[in-house]
Amino acid sequence: MPECCPVSGAWCVYILACADGSLYTGVARDLQRRLRQHNGELAGGPKYTSGRRPVRLLWSESAADRSVAQQREAAIKQLSREQKLQLLTAVSGRQ
Repeated sequence: MPECCPVSGAWCVYILACADGSLYTGVARDLQRRLRQHNGELAGGPKYTSGRRPVRLLWSESAADRSVAQQREAAIKQLSREQKLQLLTAVSGRQ
């Protein structure tokens, strides 16, 4: 599983793979808690992933603050599915 937010409380942008094959992009301060929400283990998950469980983390990136995280999230959401998959491939190739 990709690691994110090495500093506790840091903002993080992430991409999930849903059970139906779709991709979901979001931001969080506590990524592990947010993943538990997405998978229905804790209350508070978004409607989009509630019907597409289980979800798994594909990619994550730390951000300086909430504003930067939300800007990056918005930019990723504008990408096509193919472009998002290319982003994942490019990142995994660097690790």
